[in-house]
Amino acid sequence: MAFWWPLIVLALAYAICRFLLMLIPPNVPSIDVDASDIGNQSQENSFIYIPPRGRTQQSDEKVKCYEPATMKYLGYYPALPADEVKERVALARKAQKVWAKSSFKQRRQFLRILLKYIIEHQELICEISSRDTGKTMVDASLGEIMTTCEKITWLLSEGEKWLKPECRSSGRSMFYKKAKVEFHPLGVIGAIVSWNYPFHNIFNPMLAAVFSGNGIVIKVSENASWSGCFYLRIIQAALAAVGAPDGLVDVITGFAETGEALVSSVDKIIFVGSPGVGRMIMKNASETLTPVTLELGGKDAFIVCDDVDVPHVAQIAVRASLQSSGQNCAGAERFYVHRDVYSSFVSEVAKIVKSVLAGPPLAGKYDMGAICLLEHSDKLQDLVDDAIDKGAEILARGSFGHLGEDAVDQYFPPTVIVNVNHSMKLMQEETFGPIMPIMKFNTDEEAIKLANDSRYGLGCAVFSGSQRRAKDIASQIHCGVAAINDFASNYMCQSLPFGGVKDSGFGRFAGVEGLRACCLVKSVVEDRWWPYIKTKIPKPIQYPVAENAFEFQESLVETLYGLNIWDRLRALVNVLKLISDQNSPVGSTRRND
Repeated sequence: MAFWWPLIVLALAYAICRFLLMLIPPNVPSIDVDASDIGNQSQENSFIYIPPRGRTQQSDEKVKCYEPATMKYLGYYPALPADEVKERVALARKAQKVWAKSSFKQRRQFLRILLKYIIEHQELICEISSRDTGKTMVDASLGEIMTTCEKITWLLSEGEKWLKPECRSSGRSMFYKKAKVEFHPLGVIGAIVSWNYPFHNIFNPMLAAVFSGNGIVIKVSENASWSGCFYLRIIQAALAAVGAPDGLVDVITGFAETGEALVSSVDKIIFVGSPGVGRMIMKNASETLTPVTLELGGKDAFIVCDDVDVPHVAQIAVRASLQSSGQNCAGAERFYVHRDVYSSFVSEVAKIVKSVLAGPPLAGKYDMGAICLLEHSDKLQDLVDDAIDKGAEILARGSFGHLGEDAVDQYFPPTVIVNVNHSMKLMQEETFGPIMPIMKFNTDEEAIKLANDSRYGLGCAVFSGSQRRAKDIASQIHCGVAAINDFASNYMCQSLPFGGVKDSGFGRFAGVEGLRACCLVKSVVEDRWWPYIKTKIPKPIQYPVAENAFEFQESLVETLYGLNIWDRLRALVNVLKLISDQNSPVGSTRRND
């Protein structure tokens, strides 16, 4: 016992010191970001934006911005031509060469400054996201603030660890070597991101790229350019505070031409969007062999077994469907419920959905906001009509508050639909809206088959009173992300990779895999005991090779990899004999017939 006391005292002292250090606040400077031109949503002189008809917006030289919830005009940004995109990338490349030499201490300070600003300005960040996309402040907090803060804290805690050289085993033949993997910056990352979470979709690739020593140029969606350009100010102010070079991070605006120019100019592309655009990006990237990571949305299955707490799961199910008005890549879009709890689950969900009130999120207390994209409500109604024509039934709908006549088309009521099947487009196409189609299943095998009957494969959520049962079901669903008795909890574990299979794309961002995907992964081998032991070509295989060279190789292979120890020892004796023969005057002569 006397032996353990000193160790216990040392451990206790260490724990106390760590606790006391936690009480000392870090020295993190504040940054000032100009928001004077952001204005107020309730300005009387704001005019209504009327979208152009009869021509595509892509033909414009300007990206026009408006509030989906009210259709009030916000302003415009230039649609950058290809030559200007290349100039911006060139500036980022010049800055990256300097930033690549920065210390992890400097990079962590950059993250702390961002984190401090985000925490102190949550309302401003969420309001800007709400105005540009129509989501509620609560939805913005969940999807923009919490996810981004979680990523920053994970990078602060573990980022350096995963970017340091990693030792690997050197194997049998190279036992006298040291093997390691090094992670170097790629250069300039290009990101083309979607509109549904404008703050997080910018910060997510930016944080990984900058922390790993890269520059990054981000093309924001034409549907979220107003917010994206403001969020850039936050990043630039934080970079300036740590002495980073100008141009390291940039946000560009525009349409297809702008994105195409970015793809052809950078060292890697990260794309978040639709499968159709993803295929075009792959095609363009193939011309320069630029690596790509594609996150192309999903049609996630939400499986409810017969042994669940129905009221508890029903609340999660509704949030999984209606978060951000259903405009969620990892949102639940197909609900499969066991026949024994189907009636009670449907009844509980219907009760909750009927209580949901949709309206302009900054004009009152609303549970759900607007649909961001123009005319997307028409697509949602087409999906519902197709399902009804094929036998489905609308069981419950939420209600609207005061919308204003100019924005009525930007809203769709939260909707519960039953009697659905896989012949309906609603169960096959990505909805990206507040619709809950609920289908009955009889066995776990049937639920797995239904969940896999989709061209998408991003994620799934499985609920059961037996965790083992839920894990068994989830393990058989062909997707990249699985949540057991929860929804989307994976994304809040920022140490985990995020991405899918099939039409949901490939590659991963977030987590260790996403961080290292921003790196040039370099294998390095060096002598373990240099200069005392180093590689020397054995005599039999030195040029000109000896007649017994292949016999030597056969014995060497068996020595190293033989399954039986006695065979390996016998082969080793033969190797030594062949080397000895080769070193003798007679053995060293090569027959020349």
